[in-house]
Amino acid sequence: MAFSAIRELLAMANKKQQTIASCMLDIEQNETGRTKEEIITLMTQQFDVMIEAAHKGVEQPMMSRTGLTGGDGYRVEEYRKKGISYLGTNTLQAMAYALSVNEVNAAMGRIVATPTAGSAGILPGVLIAIYDQKVHAKEAIIQGLFTAAAIGLVIANAASISGAAGGCQAEIGSATAMAAGAAVEIAGGSPEQVGNAVGLALKNSLGLVCDPVGGLVEIPCIIRNGLHAVTALAAADMALAGVRSVIPPDEVIHAMYAIGNEMPESLRETGLGGLAATPTGKRLRERLFGKMDQQVVEKA
Repeated sequence: MAFSAIRELLAMANKKQQTIASCMLDIEQNETGRTKEEIITLMTQQFDVMIEAAHKGVEQPMMSRTGLTGGDGYRVEEYRKKGISYLGTNTLQAMAYALSVNEVNAAMGRIVATPTAGSAGILPGVLIAIYDQKVHAKEAIIQGLFTAAAIGLVIANAASISGAAGGCQAEIGSATAMAAGAAVEIAGGSPEQVGNAVGLALKNSLGLVCDPVGGLVEIPCIIRNGLHAVTALAAADMALAGVRSVIPPDEVIHAMYAIGNEMPESLRETGLGGLAATPTGKRLRERLFGKMDQQVVEKA
């Protein structure tokens, strides 16, 4: 079943009196022919990969192959340990984990694209930080991954999760919405609160352009993952507090799609505009790829 609307997910969950995660698990079982136990085992394996990547960059500095980025997950983790941050320690942990995952990606390590490599840190960052609180069992976190999968499926079907098609809002925004919705359901929130979390998180990412320096998934991708892990947690708390997304989540998704279509090509993963076109962005590209390459880019 190809969901293309959040309201369809909510209606199914309410009708069956199940969580969105349970509905998604039923759908996956019907679509693949696998047993629920097999599907949960596969998802658990994915979560274990996420944990490995999240921990790798906070335990020691993880540098990219290009040398442009690295070590920020470790820096944030060391700062968190001092207990002097403005953010709560668990929120800062989510940020550190999110940074770490994307630094592992830039170092050609193993990650899980959720929903893309460029936005792969947000969902693990949020869910592993929640898991670290030792309030929810690992099984509950795995269920949250099914919730996130259902939300991502809707966005992919109704709009896009591709930076080349819809800008960074389609990657980072989608991942933020997935993480926020999953966090709400893990906390025992209602399907309606999950929907509100999706709307609140995604609307805060509308218009976010995809402008990778040198065309690489490093600058500003890694930092955006760290910051939007915090946004996902904030959106989840707002929804759990009873804050509603006045614009329904499906309309927010459609707005994102429309905005993406209106974005110029230079702001959709081409490395031609935005931060990539700044003097420093151009200088970094030239350092990596040479002056001739930069001249070709400028003529394009």
